[in-house]
Amino acid sequence: MEDSYRDRTSLIRGAKDIAKEAKRQAVRKVNKAVDRAQNEYTQRSYNRFQDEEDEDYYYKQDANYNEHVNENDGGSSEDTEGHDEDDEVYEGEYQGIPNNGQQKENQVALGLPAMDQYKDRRELETERKADEEELAQQYELIIQECGHGRFQWQLFFVLGMALMADGVEVFVVGFVLPSAETDMCIPNSGSGWLGSIVYLGMMVGAFFWGGMADKVGRRQSLLICMSVNGFFAFLSSFVQGYGFFLLCRLLSGFGIGGAVPVVFSFFSEVLAREKRGEHLSWLCMFWMIGGIYASAMAWAIIPHYGWSFSMGSAYQFHSWRVFVIVCALPCVGAVVALTFMPESPRYFLEVGKHDEAWMILKQIHDTNMRARGQPEKVFTVNRIKTPKQIDELIEIQSDTGNWVSRCIVRVRTELRGIWVTFMRCFHYPVKDNTVKLAIVWFTLSFGYYGLSVWFPDVIKHLQADEYASNKKNFTGENVVNMTFNFTLENQIHINGEYTNDRFYKMKFKSVTFENCVFKNCEFEDVTSVGTYFRNCTILDSHFFYTDIDDSKLINTVIKNSNFSENKTGCQITFDDDYSAYWVYFVNFLGTLAVLPGNIVSALLMDKIGRLTMLGGSMVLSGISCFFLWFGTSESMMIGMLCLYNGLTISAWNSLDVITVELYPTDRRATGFGFLNALCKLAAVLGNLIFGSLVGITKAIPILLASTVLVCGGLVGLRLPDTRSNVLM
Repeated sequence: MEDSYRDRTSLIRGAKDIAKEAKRQAVRKVNKAVDRAQNEYTQRSYNRFQDEEDEDYYYKQDANYNEHVNENDGGSSEDTEGHDEDDEVYEGEYQGIPNNGQQKENQVALGLPAMDQYKDRRELETERKADEEELAQQYELIIQECGHGRFQWQLFFVLGMALMADGVEVFVVGFVLPSAETDMCIPNSGSGWLGSIVYLGMMVGAFFWGGMADKVGRRQSLLICMSVNGFFAFLSSFVQGYGFFLLCRLLSGFGIGGAVPVVFSFFSEVLAREKRGEHLSWLCMFWMIGGIYASAMAWAIIPHYGWSFSMGSAYQFHSWRVFVIVCALPCVGAVVALTFMPESPRYFLEVGKHDEAWMILKQIHDTNMRARGQPEKVFTVNRIKTPKQIDELIEIQSDTGNWVSRCIVRVRTELRGIWVTFMRCFHYPVKDNTVKLAIVWFTLSFGYYGLSVWFPDVIKHLQADEYASNKKNFTGENVVNMTFNFTLENQIHINGEYTNDRFYKMKFKSVTFENCVFKNCEFEDVTSVGTYFRNCTILDSHFFYTDIDDSKLINTVIKNSNFSENKTGCQITFDDDYSAYWVYFVNFLGTLAVLPGNIVSALLMDKIGRLTMLGGSMVLSGISCFFLWFGTSESMMIGMLCLYNGLTISAWNSLDVITVELYPTDRRATGFGFLNALCKLAAVLGNLIFGSLVGITKAIPILLASTVLVCGGLVGLRLPDTRSNVLM
């Protein structure tokens, strides 16, 4: 019995060994056959997507491979003998993911040449470039197979909300600036910082988040930067100090700075070539929608003084703060919606994550096919080319340092990676394109944002002149025993005498008293805006709960008078602002005027070409500036503003499309981020230069803007045409 038991055990063990050896031999045959198929696939240059005969040949070979495997698998009894290390199944097979590059022991990765460590870096980069060119052609065919449908439209609206938040951020500071100046007692010397601080934050943020999008992914980078923007935008509506408000708006701008470069890079990577120009132009409309949203909310909220509350006189929450909160809602919506969207599959392929990219491409295909009523249509792509990975990673083991040192090294590594990627934007073959794009971005931004500041200031200057011309003059009046409980506005009182008068729960707006005498007067609960007492004499008077202080008493003599419970802070009165509704309405019209330009650029982008639209729009915008010579009234200036905005929007749309198409995937967001940062720098310079010329002369701003825009348009015409190119 014992001998027969031993013989049976030996027989079972021998059978198991024979089965294992047979399976190993079968796997080796499969690998060799797959290598041959890979070589034939490369030589055919993707004809299997187009040539039916090649496709049949490919699948016949796959069927033969499966027969070999099935024949040899029949001898193994894994169900009864337990788990074997050599019999591990690739986990992606349960999800239908083709095994690309995952190998077991003693197997060679597909398409991965051995002994890469002995190759020169230049040789590796040459191989990677060849892989990227092959991937670009294949990826275009894959996106065409996935189709354009529900998935792209879902991503369109999600990214559109992020772009809308960027448009809101640009407008929000300009709208709250007058109110915040008054509410926070900002001196004239410091008010300019509030207008520039957001652009400064956006400039740094565009460069940083654009670089991060090429390192950690489009979706993750966009999620973080939008979260930063939303958090600090909400926080800025509650802080009271001017310094903290500046800091919050700076960090808010830093966050939103990444929206434009990441959004356009992300969306372009899920669009086929024939759809890219048109749909990127449609996406640009959300920036206009953001401007319209900000203008409409400012028009509806800020002038309403009743939308506010206070805790004593120290904490004031006025309606402009409500406006800031409302303007942060698009950002919050974008963050929530973005959590349900996948990463860019093109980015995953670029960093060698084949399986993740394949799953997302299959999701795009299945989503679009279900929406078309064709759920039975199968995603036929099995294997996608991934470029050779030559990135260098730095790691710190957990036992060689604390978490602080690991974080510092990680941050330094990421920043160094961003800088290296940025410097590659100035290497051949994209160096010339980067220089030309930088010139076009700078000139367009300088002219656009410069005149955007100059236009409203000129209109307000015209309004102020008209307002001052209607000022009422009172000379030598003598008022005795009178109670003032109504608003005095736009008046000047000279050499007047006021005796036993009472100023009770009233407001002074743009009122000036010169060489006046106040005897035994009482001021109670008085608010003053733009009001001054010059060379006056105040005798035996009492001030209770007023905001009249030394800054409003200029060369004024005060005798036997007292001040009690003065109002602290600056008293804001939106309801008395004669131009509030008008200013917001003008900006609303100027933003709405870009709608025709958006529609035209979207419809003609792929028909007349990006370069023609870019150069033509910039040249026409420069020529339109000369019509400003005839702007002698508010209505004419508003008309010129609408014309100018309508012409420049086509240049912005075409420039966005050209930028994403000229850069390869591994530096697309970095290059776009650098150019967008340069755009914000030009905006700051334009604001400073054109703002200083308001009320001085029309000639210099007009000639400067025209020259800059025309020169930038001519440079833009020398960029390469990308209309027929696949996305590298």
